[in-house]
Amino acid sequence: MERASPSASARGALPPPHLSSPHPLLPSSTSASPSCPLPSCLRCLHGRGAFSEVVLAQERGSSHLVALKCISKKALRGKEALVENEIAVLRRVSHPNIVALEDVHESPSHLYLAMELVTGGELFDRIMERGSYTEKDASHLVGQVLGAVSYLHSLGIVHRDLKPENLLYATPFEDSKIMVSDFGLSKIQAGNMLGTACGTPGYVAPELLEQKPYGKAVDVWALGVISYILLCGYPPFYDESDPELFSQILRASYEFDSPFWDDISESAKDFIRHLLERDPQKRFTCQQALQHLWISGDAAFDKDILGSVSEQIQKNFARNHWKRAFNATSFLRHIRKLGQSPEGEEASERRMARHSHPGLGAGQPSNW
Repeated sequence: MERASPSASARGALPPPHLSSPHPLLPSSTSASPSCPLPSCLRCLHGRGAFSEVVLAQERGSSHLVALKCISKKALRGKEALVENEIAVLRRVSHPNIVALEDVHESPSHLYLAMELVTGGELFDRIMERGSYTEKDASHLVGQVLGAVSYLHSLGIVHRDLKPENLLYATPFEDSKIMVSDFGLSKIQAGNMLGTACGTPGYVAPELLEQKPYGKAVDVWALGVISYILLCGYPPFYDESDPELFSQILRASYEFDSPFWDDISESAKDFIRHLLERDPQKRFTCQQALQHLWISGDAAFDKDILGSVSEQIQKNFARNHWKRAFNATSFLRHIRKLGQSPEGEEASERRMARHSHPGLGAGQPSNW
């Protein structure tokens, strides 16, 4: 049995919860928290979001454990399409590096998504815990994520919120694979370009900030940002001020600073340049990125860079600013400057065609 703790890492075994309800994964009517009715023997696994919390649950009659995402219908009222979209996406995918949706249940007050249980923790936490860490390790990580995202793109799915917090290790073991999670912002691209701006500020592509129609290339840009961070421990674009941050992104203005990049291969830098290409038409696709020698060959250096990278991760990723998503107030303020109204994906797509370059606003749209 996998070990799990409230932080999703393996620091202690939980007692197997006893569930007795009409559904094999649904809790009883007793309550362990105000937002999700759970037996007292269940404990939070991953934490709580705007509409949901995730708890550890055991399938009745077996030892099988899942991460049960409990979604309050009351909190979700008026935004049901969000969950419907997430479920539609997850039901289409099956990949070893993507957290799977195993089942869906419903009660009068909640929706329950039974997700594959991953217990290895978040990407940055695992890097910090390593005894050594090299460019080759980073290449292997990026290659796994690229494979998963390439698979999504082959199905017409754009993730739209790739970031380190959404990359989880399957197990606490050293050889664990990495898993892509959190499809709350993902979208099935049915031939047309997408229009709604969403995501997390430091990882969004220039075309998103320009309010232009966009597609799968936004995921490749985000992977470029992640790859950059994995090799130095700090982001390519950063400022406390959103307008300045967005200005850097729009100009694709970043550097391979000394001394942090002195021991990183030219192949790695070339790889990142192709992912952080400002023009989405010239940017690598996932397939092209997978064929780059830094991923497919033996170009990545084997020198230990853990000390420098872990120090920079500690310095740069304690800031809530880099973890937050676009907030609704900034979104509305920015949209008003464009003379638009947030009416949804299709309406937004029609509007985007009329605004090829609206310029920078004080903020960007909500992480819907």
